[in-house]
Amino acid sequence: MFTLLQIELHKIYSRPRTYIAFAAITAIVLIFQFAFKYDGQSYMDLMLQNIQDNFEIDKSKAINGYFMCYIILNTLLIQVPILVALVAADTISGEANMGTLRLMLTKPVSRTQLLLVKFLASFIFTVCLLIWMAIVALFLSLLIFGQEDMLVFRVKGEESFILQITKDDIMWRYFAAFGYAAIALTVIVALGLLLSVFAENSIGPIVATVCIVLFFTIVSNMNIPVIDRNVKPYLFTSYLVGWKGFFYIGLDSSDQPIKGSIENWPAIKKSIYILLGHIGFFLSMAIISFRKKDILS
Repeated sequence: MFTLLQIELHKIYSRPRTYIAFAAITAIVLIFQFAFKYDGQSYMDLMLQNIQDNFEIDKSKAINGYFMCYIILNTLLIQVPILVALVAADTISGEANMGTLRLMLTKPVSRTQLLLVKFLASFIFTVCLLIWMAIVALFLSLLIFGQEDMLVFRVKGEESFILQITKDDIMWRYFAAFGYAAIALTVIVALGLLLSVFAENSIGPIVATVCIVLFFTIVSNMNIPVIDRNVKPYLFTSYLVGWKGFFYIGLDSSDQPIKGSIENWPAIKKSIYILLGHIGFFLSMAIISFRKKDILS
């Protein structure tokens, strides 16, 4: 199994398109960092004009490495599922397209083992992508902008306000957020793998995975009561941005932030369980379908 996993990882990282994801993330992060380094004041002025708070904010310190990473993740973690789909949806269909799938199944490895190895290889790719994102979005931002307390802008109903998290209470939140993101993106891996089982070329499952993610994301962002009650709870895209919950710090009776707290941990935990349930469902369906599939190529 370990040898097979090494082979699968070699296949993934030997394809030039694999590095499109790393290049895209790097380019977007660098653009954000450049823009905020030279004109971050304009962004802060725009954000603060809608905030009705009574305390003074040092805008020069507000734009720091922790704040930059939060802004970048708000943008990137919505787009990264598309990048993950480029690899995950190519796992089985790519082999079929090249005519190597049938040859692989002549080896003393069961179809279930083969599928699980491809799933694990895609998961490792996803984790590597997140680690790279942490390096360029978090640690590089800290190097460029420094460390200060982090401001989180929140909107509840018609009310807008700012949460301030002290710099000694932030790093663990980012580790938790990236861990949550790994689980969320693994849903995309399992979905791409499932669709890949039914195709003879890579384009179909890649496009289908991207379309499903985009469609579900649009539905998840609709504010229509009937959809809120009957549709959103069952869509995995409703939970992809649940990582933000780690930055919503709890408040005491005086509305002061409570260090080390999370405002709604039960909701985050529920989201994790739902995402794990989707992973289990998609992966199980992929295994069942692959074991019954007639391999003709």
